Amino acid sequence: MWRWILLSVCVLLALLCLTRVGVEAAFGGGRPLRLDVRLGPLRLHILPGKKRAGQEKPKKEKKARKEKKKPPEEPEKKKRKKLPFKPEDVKDGLRTLFTALGRALRRIGRGVRLHPFRLSLTLGGREDPAAAAENYGRVQTAVWNGMPVLERLMDIPEPSIHTGVDFDAAGTEAEGDVGVTFRIGTLLALGFGLIVPALGWLWRFWQRSRKRAAAKAAGEAKSAKRDRTEKPADAA
Repeated sequence: MWRWILLSVCVLLALLCLTRVGVEAAFGGGRPLRLDVRLGPLRLHILPGKKRAGQEKPKKEKKARKEKKKPPEEPEKKKRKKLPFKPEDVKDGLRTLFTALGRALRRIGRGVRLHPFRLSLTLGGREDPAAAAENYGRVQTAVWNGMPVLERLMDIPEPSIHTGVDFDAAGTEAEGDVGVTFRIGTLLALGFGLIVPALGWLWRFWQRSRKRAAAKAAGEAKSAKRDRTEKPADAA
């Protein structure tokens, strides 16, 4: 019996690791932002929310009453707490994070799927056609250089990116449908791949903090000793 139980647990864990979770968004084109969350075969609709009749006016009235009841608040000066991180700590943390993230994505990035992946960007150039053309060239360069890298790191079955310039339009218009899903096993592997470098950074930060605290204490002791030696000489 225990063998069957162990086999069932292993099968459930394997299915759980293969289950995909993610989000899918649709925007632009005169439509409101749509956001769905995917949990395996289930799809949960998040945005836009359902509007119920007769609920907007009472909310506005409640907000107006609350604003009337609130007394005018006097501005208080709050002391800003200094962060314990120095610039060298931040640089070391960013370098560690990006290195570990790139290494993890190279190993397990194919477990990340971008589907659908449809983007359309139209730059407006009515006010400054030269700048619009220059920006269009930059966007094209970023697309041509970035997409091969993304396709090597992730699974993108049907990528579709369209860019253009409309010299009769004043603003930039963007439209698209983007969905990103991960296997739960991929997320777990990514987390384990980032935990070890993060712990290494915390160890290095703790060592640097100890050294800085020791140097500060030594400087204070040295200055106090100097003050004690200078006081008898001034009295004489």
